[in-house]
Amino acid sequence: MYQQIHKRESGHEDSIWSVAWARSEKDNSENIVTGGVDDLVKSWNWRDEFLDYKATLKGHQLGVVSVTINAAGTVAASSSLDSTIKLWDLDSSKQIKSIDAGPVDCWTVAFSPDGQYIGSGSHSGKINLFGIESGKLEQSLDTRGKFIMSIAYSPDGHFIACGGIDGIVCIFDLATGKLLHTLEGHAMPIRSLTFSPDSQLLTTCSDDSSIKIYDVQHANLIGTLSGHGSYVLCVDFCPDNTHFATSSSDRKIKIWDAGMRRCVHTFADHSDQVWGVAYNDGGSKLVSVSDDKSIVVLRLSDFEVLFFPCDAICIGFFVRTQKSLNVSRLYIPHYYQCSIFLLVQIY
Repeated sequence: MYQQIHKRESGHEDSIWSVAWARSEKDNSENIVTGGVDDLVKSWNWRDEFLDYKATLKGHQLGVVSVTINAAGTVAASSSLDSTIKLWDLDSSKQIKSIDAGPVDCWTVAFSPDGQYIGSGSHSGKINLFGIESGKLEQSLDTRGKFIMSIAYSPDGHFIACGGIDGIVCIFDLATGKLLHTLEGHAMPIRSLTFSPDSQLLTTCSDDSSIKIYDVQHANLIGTLSGHGSYVLCVDFCPDNTHFATSSSDRKIKIWDAGMRRCVHTFADHSDQVWGVAYNDGGSKLVSVSDDKSIVVLRLSDFEVLFFPCDAICIGFFVRTQKSLNVSRLYIPHYYQCSIFLLVQIY
């Protein structure tokens, strides 16, 4: 069930700091984007259990801190130590737009669920929201705190959360721009945070080596998880809404059961600290990137969700591939409203 299925050595010429994975609505291709200390963004296609190099996206003058892909899987965004955010067309591999985020004022980036805005954390303690079409700053949400290292939109589009260098998490209501909750559970910088697919939970990770799970509506701490031996650098929630993955400076990747609040598997496929992890949209695979310059793809499940775009109403059904196939759930992401889903066992 849990196994490494692909490893690309020397994916970049230097450390790889960020990774994103999304399926394109245009052609159903699986796009992976990576960003590294070598100032480069690279795009890849995952097909036939192989990571196929597609293009190198040049334009940044310093290391790439963060990469993300919009919900449609067609546009990538990258942020760099050169204080710019760049938008890339993943089909043509061309730069669409370059946004000047201001001196030393650009860190983690995230697309809004509707793809209309790109959010970025800043050294001034503000979340800056830039319009995709205008390329201009449309709104700033002030935490009145310190350097924001991580941000995340809730999938339902109602909230945006950020994690600061001071260990504080802030959650804003996007409709009103008001600060809803301030969470002070961590003692050190928050490197990454993510909402669950149903937007009910917020998971955070920190240099204090812990992971915390919060109830978004009531801002209650549900649990604190430990297990990593050093800084926890990245967290990503699985589309199945029940698991999430973390990566750490201890060179490990861990898969957690959110309900049971326990680690169910640990991977040790990298030789240096692991900066980023990202699930595919079926939740059966995970990609990771590291200071060791490699890109690793891991299989997490014996079941794969297959997507067949069509013009009909979304239908979910199971295909039995052997006499005893135990299928407990068919998860249909909200952004695939016009697709047929097949859940099949992988051999």
